Amino acid sequence: MTSVTWRVPGRIEVLGKHTDYAGGRVLVCAIDRAVTVSATAGGDGITATSTASDEPVRLVAGQDPGLRAGHWGRYVQTVVDRLTANFGPLLPCGITVSTTLPLASGMSSSSALLSGVALALADLNGLPDTELWQRNIPNRLALAGYLARVENGLSWGDLAGLKGVGTAGGSEDHTAMICAVPGKLSQFEFSPMRHLADVPLPASLSFVVAVSGVPAEKTAGALHAYNKASLATREILSRWNAGSSTPAVSLAAAVEEDAGEGRLAGLVADDPGLDARLRHFIAESTVLVPGAVHALSVGDLEGFGAVVVESQQRATTDLGNQVPETIALAASALPLGAYAASAFGAGFGGSVWALVDTEHANDFAGRWLAHYRSQFPDRTTADVIVTRPSEAAERLGQPVTQERRALRVPGVC
Repeated sequence: MTSVTWRVPGRIEVLGKHTDYAGGRVLVCAIDRAVTVSATAGGDGITATSTASDEPVRLVAGQDPGLRAGHWGRYVQTVVDRLTANFGPLLPCGITVSTTLPLASGMSSSSALLSGVALALADLNGLPDTELWQRNIPNRLALAGYLARVENGLSWGDLAGLKGVGTAGGSEDHTAMICAVPGKLSQFEFSPMRHLADVPLPASLSFVVAVSGVPAEKTAGALHAYNKASLATREILSRWNAGSSTPAVSLAAAVEEDAGEGRLAGLVADDPGLDARLRHFIAESTVLVPGAVHALSVGDLEGFGAVVVESQQRATTDLGNQVPETIALAASALPLGAYAASAFGAGFGGSVWALVDTEHANDFAGRWLAHYRSQFPDRTTADVIVTRPSEAAERLGQPVTQERRALRVPGVC
């Protein structure tokens, strides 16, 4: 029986809060927790099963499965619909999903699920061997871009868009998962997608991630708030382009064209919300992310910590995507011994990372969690994990057949 298995990791957004979909910069890495997806040819139609659920889901391309908002099966359906629309009917198969990633934690378990299903189904159906795939997805960075478009519903090259999962998001999560480098943090920018730099994280340092226990579900309760932040950047860009003879393709491009002259700021002066959103984007993308990369590259942990403090403050005051729990976690990490700490991901819940000495990471994790639980005793699902920058998405096991090439995702981003 023909079967393929893909492992797709979660990610930490070190910096780059809500910048990717506006063409800005991010600093990211993969972690050692992952979603694993197996696809086995055969059967009648496409059936998906999760090891975390007793209910298998039967899926038909183009047909609403009737699942509740946020159900994991909706991500699988989104992939089935998009691959079918772009490449034609898929083989009947059984899909099995398992995960070691905390769900709705801000480590992007949903994007890892969608990416894992897409990689497994593409591999099983030989899509990377087609001229259409090779023309539009020539490398890993392009693959990340396509997977992001599967999620947000937009087109990618010749591969026409289709309804996604409902988020107006970007490519950060998928890029971190597909292009990660073990032991390093990677800087990317978007529109167009570009890999800018890799910065080694010394083995003496590790991340402790505290899961707040406040769900960060982009397709559920926080969807409106998440999309509001994204749509604000579109409105700013629309105002800029309305008065420009050469429209900018992204807010990042408009900021570069403005070159500090203040025309962008003048366009949003009548709207405090848009003004705050613009100030946040400019600071996070053009100052803080590059500043963090520089500080880490020269071993300046104090400077890195100062940059992260400002990023966290601006997320609270300008971006407005923080909740009391994530604010408290970030604030308590430094007195407990962390070099830096920040909430990450979509926000409105989720997790906070802290950078600490590897030899004391487990001790720090225990003390940090205990302190948090004393502040928020009702957050009974709060937890901590210790991790370091880890491997990108990978195919597990042997090739489908001797003659079929492995999925065309060269290890260059």
